[in-house]
Amino acid sequence: MKRVKIESDLLDISVFSGYCYICDKYHSFPGSYDHQGGKILMAQLQEEGRITNNLSTSSLFGEMRGKMFGTMRCKANDGTFVNLKAFSGQFNGAWLIDGWVGPLFDVEKWTKINFPAEKAIKELDRTIKDSAGQKKEQYLLERRQLSRDLMKDLHDIYQLTNFSGRTASFSDLFPQNRGIPTGTGDCCAPKLFHYAACHDLVPLSLCEFYWGRENKSGTRIHGNFYTSCLEKCAPLLGFMLCGLEEIYEQRKL
Repeated sequence: MKRVKIESDLLDISVFSGYCYICDKYHSFPGSYDHQGGKILMAQLQEEGRITNNLSTSSLFGEMRGKMFGTMRCKANDGTFVNLKAFSGQFNGAWLIDGWVGPLFDVEKWTKINFPAEKAIKELDRTIKDSAGQKKEQYLLERRQLSRDLMKDLHDIYQLTNFSGRTASFSDLFPQNRGIPTGTGDCCAPKLFHYAACHDLVPLSLCEFYWGRENKSGTRIHGNFYTSCLEKCAPLLGFMLCGLEEIYEQRKL
């Protein structure tokens, strides 16, 4: 088991792991925790105050609060090294930003599904505000159903590729009796592993850290390093890491 001391904390690299329902095995990331790569990205964010020329990080320290960032060092087939970086979810409403790894779905499909549904939900919100009694309860039930339908439709477009060359959807990876937590698939680690697998890159190291105003629950603090979350990431990473251990053995990494 690989452990690395980062400031005062010990982070266990085996947390980047999970059970694969496809091959019925448990997989762990065989690489290392790259706190140095994370510190380099932190220094850039601190010095430049932006993630691109026109996107400032100032919003991360305001009412919107911060978000997770991740870095991954990979080895390409030609022996060269490639450094990847990702942010969790969207940044200022954008999924795709030059130089950063994108989401696990087609953004155009996401837009076609999300915008009309969000518009309908907002219209219902206004109606609910002006309603009372039994009618209000009816509108609340309608809103909840619209939200559930929207989440299901959005989850259906997520596609994850692993290092065995297989692709799966959320319905393949989550047991039928288990709900899919909000934000699943939007964290840095799944984005980075998916990109690496799709581009024939072998991940050697990985790190995730939080940047900006601490979250409301106080579980994420500015400048601290973290590992992947058990609830949202583990059900995905088990499948996504499938095949990577064999690649390490073949290439003697």
